Amino acid sequence: MTDHDAVLPSWRPGPTRAVVLDFLEAARQVPVERRVACFDNDGTLWCERPTYVQLNFFIDVMKTAITHDPDLAEERELAALLSGDAAAIKEIGLERIGFALAGLCAGLTPEEFTAQVRAFMTTSTHPVLGRPMLANTYQPMLELLEELRRRDFAVTIVTGGGTEFVRAVSQELYGVPPEAVVGTLIEYDYAHDDDRPGLRRSTRLLGAANEGAAKVSNIQTQLGRRPILAAGNSGGDLEMLEWAASGEGPTLALLVDHDDDVREFSYASTAETFAEAEPITAVGERLGWTVASMARDWETVFSPAETGPRI
Repeated sequence: MTDHDAVLPSWRPGPTRAVVLDFLEAARQVPVERRVACFDNDGTLWCERPTYVQLNFFIDVMKTAITHDPDLAEERELAALLSGDAAAIKEIGLERIGFALAGLCAGLTPEEFTAQVRAFMTTSTHPVLGRPMLANTYQPMLELLEELRRRDFAVTIVTGGGTEFVRAVSQELYGVPPEAVVGTLIEYDYAHDDDRPGLRRSTRLLGAANEGAAKVSNIQTQLGRRPILAAGNSGGDLEMLEWAASGEGPTLALLVDHDDDVREFSYASTAETFAEAEPITAVGERLGWTVASMARDWETVFSPAETGPRI
């Protein structure tokens, strides 16, 4: 095996891997301060089907809360989730349901919320794949993250999910520190508890949900540097990929196509907070992005369950 073959071993030889490797080599000529990579999380770094991991977490929180306060089960949003009424869930909308679930964690300190997330991730398994929740990351993408770090890239996560939720596990799962995670933000309330200053989660969003153009704005306001690589999988990532691809070269816009119903799931990825005029894979092909087929381009999909991280 040559040194070239040893890079990204879970990526099958072919045009997609070749484009990624060419970008990595070309990026050596880019000043280190411009080597910035932004990765979406759900569906790009870990499995997002049949439901988002964060939604699974909040449902777990909800069930625990209902055991202490059964009246919560009468709230429309929570009742729809409990009954599994797909029509009601669609009518209510994931955004409203998300607010209702987030309200269950209102009043928690950042440390308490992080501990709850880590406990859930440590003890839960995927409802369909049967794998530990911590082992549902994509091995090819983990290899790419590591290769980028080896080449002095600043690797960041730009997610539509909750910032604090992803920050709770980002270091252990991806080697990405909490301060390099940009997501949907919940405001905190500052107050004194027993004469000591502290923070408590609220139910208010700080700004908009981190999808679409908001991702680009938040990259600038929170990270302050434009990426030369962006990776995503849905219409919620379109502007981020478009922005990275249109910068001063070399650049790479990488789109993960979920077309493997044997090893994972086959579906068309879509944004959650707005309608899309065109499937994201069609957009990627039209704009000349690099579309990674999970079925054709990845030799292995998931990281080994037995060597998963411990948090």
